[in-house]
Amino acid sequence: MTSLDPGLATTVRRQVVDVHGVPSSALVAEVPRPHAVIVALHGGATTSAYYDHPGHPRLSLLRTARAAGFTVLALDRPGYGASAGHEDHMRHPEGRTEFAYAAVEAHLHGRDRGLGTFVWAHSAGSELAIRMAGDPRGAELLGVELAGMGRVHHPRALDAMEEWRRDPTRTRPSLRHALWNPPEAYPPDVHGGRRIGSASPAYEGHREGWQEEFLLLSGRVPVPVHITLAEHEQVWANGPEGLADLASMFTSAPRVVLHEQAGAGHNTSIGRTGMAYHLHVLAFVEECALGVQALPAERAWRNG
Repeated sequence: MTSLDPGLATTVRRQVVDVHGVPSSALVAEVPRPHAVIVALHGGATTSAYYDHPGHPRLSLLRTARAAGFTVLALDRPGYGASAGHEDHMRHPEGRTEFAYAAVEAHLHGRDRGLGTFVWAHSAGSELAIRMAGDPRGAELLGVELAGMGRVHHPRALDAMEEWRRDPTRTRPSLRHALWNPPEAYPPDVHGGRRIGSASPAYEGHREGWQEEFLLLSGRVPVPVHITLAEHEQVWANGPEGLADLASMFTSAPRVVLHEQAGAGHNTSIGRTGMAYHLHVLAFVEECALGVQALPAERAWRNG
């Protein structure tokens, strides 16, 4: 019988592969005969370590998901990890999408994928997930999880961004507060992200036109979508209104499930309720693998 104790999971290992001459790194937690494969995409200014925080195996998506029978590939997004410094290949979103698909193929080459592949993304990683799911190849995915993202910024984040525009030399303490509030939602050595931080590639500072693309691409996603916003989210508009707004965009998805994670701040996977969050979404991954259909209540959420 499979145990859900993440401490029993095999050691997570780092893997580097070549993708058309550019190295791609990832963390991998593998099972011999997986029920399905989860491709996890981290947010901005961090790496795949977001999904396996040092010293906190209980908060590790890789260890928990593996214990439940899933292989997990936590990819360092284009321009992060081993691909940092290869910005010439990452300038255009189409190139990043192609790189991500090719990286997944290279990392999983020769490995059993069970019933298929599910994409799980956080914050800035959601942009890449939506581009992948909106691509013609997205129809082959089992589903998508999008956490810590949105279309309308929270008032606190708007104030922080305006403060930074007035003086770009500042270290943006207000934005950091929005990202990591409330402090008690995180273990002390996790709060602030010092152990998993990373420089961001240049393209992450240029997202002009993304909201228009978001509206277009989200309407093309043909697979089930799960959306999570934290109870204490302060980067994006949260609560029922924020969730309903996002659900309304995925007009082609056969199923849209909305979840507000209790006790969590923006960084849902590494907060104190990280395991609760992971188990909740893993249930959705299981349902996607089994082809569960949308419930009437879920259709009502989307239709308002």
